[in-house]
Amino acid sequence: MKVRVFYHDKCFDGVCSASLFARFHRERIRPDADYEYHGLVHRAGALFREADFIGDENAIVDFKYSASPRITWWFDHHLSAFLTPEDHEDYRKGIADGRYIYRRFYDPDYTSCTSFLAHIAETRFGFDATPVRELVKWADIVDGALYESPQAAVEMAEPAMKLTLIIESTQDPAFTPRLIPLMTEMPLAEVLQQPFVAELLPPLLERHEQSLKLIRERAEYKDGTIYFDITDHPLEGYNKFIPYYLYPEATYSIGLSKSSFRTKVAVGSNPWTKTRPEDMVNLATICERYGGGGHARVGAISFPPDKSELARKAAAEIVSELRAHHARL
Repeated sequence: MKVRVFYHDKCFDGVCSASLFARFHRERIRPDADYEYHGLVHRAGALFREADFIGDENAIVDFKYSASPRITWWFDHHLSAFLTPEDHEDYRKGIADGRYIYRRFYDPDYTSCTSFLAHIAETRFGFDATPVRELVKWADIVDGALYESPQAAVEMAEPAMKLTLIIESTQDPAFTPRLIPLMTEMPLAEVLQQPFVAELLPPLLERHEQSLKLIRERAEYKDGTIYFDITDHPLEGYNKFIPYYLYPEATYSIGLSKSSFRTKVAVGSNPWTKTRPEDMVNLATICERYGGGGHARVGAISFPPDKSELARKAAAEIVSELRAHHARL
C-alpha cells in the first residue's frame, strides 16, 4: 500500500505531524504501508492539485481542508481550516452521516496538530504515544509560542529550535521528506546530529544573525505595534519572535517579506504581552479578510510574488487597525 502524506511545509508542527501520522498509521492501521511525503504551502491561488492525490490512501495533516473524495485522512487545528463555506459544509455533512467520522478530525482548541493527532491516535485507535512525548511537547512549544522568554525563542539553544530553523529555511525539496521519518525514531538532539542535518546549521545561524540585524534596522514601533518591510531582501523565512526580542513591550507585529513563491504579510502577537487576553484582536479573522488565515494570536496572508504593492497596502491597513485598537485601550 502506498500512503501519500501531505503536510504543512516549512513548519515544525507540520513536519512533526507528518512523522507522527506515519508512525501511528504503520503501527495501528497498515504495517506494510510505504509512505511518501509532500509539503504544502500557503500561497495565492489553488492550494491543492487533485492529480497529486494518487496514493492508495492520501492524508493531509496540519493544513487546510480538502473536500476531495480521494482524501482518506485529515487532521488540523487551525481556526482558518476551511477555504470556503462549502468545504466546511462538506466536513459537517461527512461527520453527521458517518463518512468522515473515523478519518477526518478537526479541533481548533489544540495548541499543535501534533498533540491533536497524538490524542486521536491514542483515544480512538489505541496508539501508544509514550515514545513520542518529547516530539509532542516541542510541537506545542514551537507552534504555540510557549517559550519562557523572547531570548529562548531567538537565541535557539534547544535542538527543537535549531531544527525549526532548518525546516523553515531549507530549499532542498528532498531534505524534509528525508527528515520526517527520523522525527519519531530518535530524540531530537540525535536527529540534529545526523550529518545531512548538522551540515546545514552553521550557515543558517549566520543568516539568522543577519536577519536579526536587518529587522532591527527596519522595524518601526508605535502604539503597541511593530511594522517592518524587508521585501527587498528575499528571505525564505526568518525567526518570527525577533520583533518581540527587539521590542518586548509590543503587543503586535506585522512583517512584510518576500520569498521565491510569494509576498507574505505575517501578522503576529507577542506571546509575552501584558495586554489582557480579552483585549486582544483575533488575527485569524483579520487575515481572512485578505484571503489568509491562521490562529487567533498569529496569522498570515500570501500574495503572488509580483503583487508586493497589494501586500504592502494590506499590511498598512492592518497596522493602522491594530495601532488604533491599542490606542483605545
